[in-house]
Amino acid sequence: MTYYYRPVPQTGPARSADSMPLAGGWCWFDKVEVLSRTAVPRIMPAAQLPDDVRTALTSPRKALAGLDMSRPQIMGILNTTPDSFSDGGQFAARDAAVVRGLEMEQDGATIIDVGGESTRPGAATVAIDVEIERTAPIVAALRACSDVAISIDTRKAAVAQAAIGAGATLINDVAALTFDSALVGITAHAGLPICLMHAQGDPETMQQAPQYDDVLLDVYDFLAARVDLAVAAGIERDKIIVDPGIGFGKTLDHNLALLRRLSLFHGLGCPILLGASRKRFIGTITGAAVAQDRTAGSLSVTLAALSQGVQIHRVHDTKQTSQACAMTMALMGV
Repeated sequence: MTYYYRPVPQTGPARSADSMPLAGGWCWFDKVEVLSRTAVPRIMPAAQLPDDVRTALTSPRKALAGLDMSRPQIMGILNTTPDSFSDGGQFAARDAAVVRGLEMEQDGATIIDVGGESTRPGAATVAIDVEIERTAPIVAALRACSDVAISIDTRKAAVAQAAIGAGATLINDVAALTFDSALVGITAHAGLPICLMHAQGDPETMQQAPQYDDVLLDVYDFLAARVDLAVAAGIERDKIIVDPGIGFGKTLDHNLALLRRLSLFHGLGCPILLGASRKRFIGTITGAAVAQDRTAGSLSVTLAALSQGVQIHRVHDTKQTSQACAMTMALMGV
């Protein structure tokens, strides 16, 4: 039987004598939830963890793209597409995109995530040359006037290569290296960090009745396998970020199940990225039918993830998220 160990995160100064740091960050834990596919979850003392699991859960994460993973980092979403679900068309023009990127940096974003292909449910694949034209010039223009970390949000090797040449410092692949086999080699050669995200199906079909045996454990196993593949291909493990892929081939219940136990993913030994900003399930729960009206719900998800030690938060509302994270960290005594 395979067991999975989810640290039960806590924050604040009242730490037990046998507490352990969670991923070298601001949370700690002294208990873990033991999960399996055949038994009822149970709680056990963290002191009873297997040595390899304890190491994965407690080891500090190394800095990525110059960013300290012992503090939460905000990734600002910069869609240069005409059809993204929340802000499609707003930043398709180069000048507007650069202004927005710099604005998010001023708001507190430490990473600007530039994407030229919508991955909303039902979106069609974009031609490589079109995606390059939408992204590489924006990356170059941002790099010319800022030292901020820039991520290229793409599944395609050629798009990533163009963005790297323009100054991108991180790759964000929603397909976790399953879409374009050449992307892993380009990433390894460049020596850049990469985020591997779980998705069931592609954007055109992913929301057509997604099913799992156990969504939490299925996503964990998928990401564990993709991390192993990336490492075998020459990408250093400490340059890999994992993302459970909220909304990518998941129902509302799937999303909530993942969010409630996000801390499980620390067991992969990698920083965690969460991208839930303004997504449909937030609108369903809160009654906010328009994506731009989901800021409060999005902040709630971010702060819940912060309490589970999630290091990178991919959001539209950078100013509000930066303020909320700063206030929450201060209340935690960090």
